[in-house]
Amino acid sequence: MSSDGLTARYLTGRESIEAPERRRAVRDRLVLRGAREHNLKDIDVSFPLHMLTVVSGVSGSGKTTLVKRILYPALKRQLEGFSERPGEHLALEGDLARIEAVELVDQDPIGRSSRSNPVTYVKAWDEVRQLFTEQDVAKVRGYKPSFFSFNVDGGRCDVCQGEGEVRIEMQFMADISLTCDACKGKRFKEEILDVKFHGHDVAEVLDMTVDDALLFFQLHTGTAACARIVSKLLPLQQTGMGYVKLGQSSSTLSGGEAQRIKLASFLTKGQDERPTLFIFDEPTTGLHFHDIAKLLRALDMLIANGHSVICIEHNTEVIKCADHVIDLGPEGGEGGGQVVFTGTPEDLVAQSDSLTGAALARNWTRSA
Repeated sequence: MSSDGLTARYLTGRESIEAPERRRAVRDRLVLRGAREHNLKDIDVSFPLHMLTVVSGVSGSGKTTLVKRILYPALKRQLEGFSERPGEHLALEGDLARIEAVELVDQDPIGRSSRSNPVTYVKAWDEVRQLFTEQDVAKVRGYKPSFFSFNVDGGRCDVCQGEGEVRIEMQFMADISLTCDACKGKRFKEEILDVKFHGHDVAEVLDMTVDDALLFFQLHTGTAACARIVSKLLPLQQTGMGYVKLGQSSSTLSGGEAQRIKLASFLTKGQDERPTLFIFDEPTTGLHFHDIAKLLRALDMLIANGHSVICIEHNTEVIKCADHVIDLGPEGGEGGGQVVFTGTPEDLVAQSDSLTGAALARNWTRSA
């Protein structure tokens, strides 16, 4: 077995996710009073803003009910005037003026259409289409940006409608998908593929991974469009999505991948976005140690841009990197629904009646 792989290096302690040297100080906060939906025991909970807050606890302790069923819809109703009915609680108080929007970043697909993909979701494809219209062949032929879209008629393949494949309906069997004979899976008409940017047509760009596309466009950042493309693709790499192809169908992405693409789309907006509370539901599901480290850096970037982050999370690597922990329990079901602890991860380790604190103490590896 190789001892040089990333997994081995993390398991042997040669690499680790380091806890921050300092925790952000609590200043502003939201206060949810009298939460009593499902197994919650009429609890008051304070959620600090402008930092990474983790809501932890064993399964069934009330984390999802507290954050997704009460806090999220209650705050959305306050900010936007409408939402689904929040779970039972008395009031949502505190520094509401410090937050202008709330976003639940879950693991739902990034689009319903099979043509939706990472590059369109982060708005980078608009820049790519504009770049191809600026090439000489496109100018001579009068191609508009829409000609380089597989979502509308014009340049996309007429046979497969930009899907790259056709579906054959079978009477007594499951439908089958075959590569489109007309475009050979390239999604575009042959004449559109005559337009090239430094030797690559639009289909070849879609087939690049995020990492490869960044290397390609970074070579040409003297072009304004390339510089904009790089700025919109970089967050995908920063959230650990460098291996995904630009044109990869959203239907092939896992829930965790969809969640990180949503995070990348928010990072592309930088500091221009209004102050937002982001709620993540177990964003580390299925992630490797190395990917978790990238995710934590991306969350720090959100906070640096003036936002606030709440994560529902079991992962001890994330818990130890939080500025503030709200631990529910002590057990699940009827044995849960109480606030066992609030404070820093260092103090949580010393909490004798917290199962989370005990797990954190066992797994916390902090460099000297």
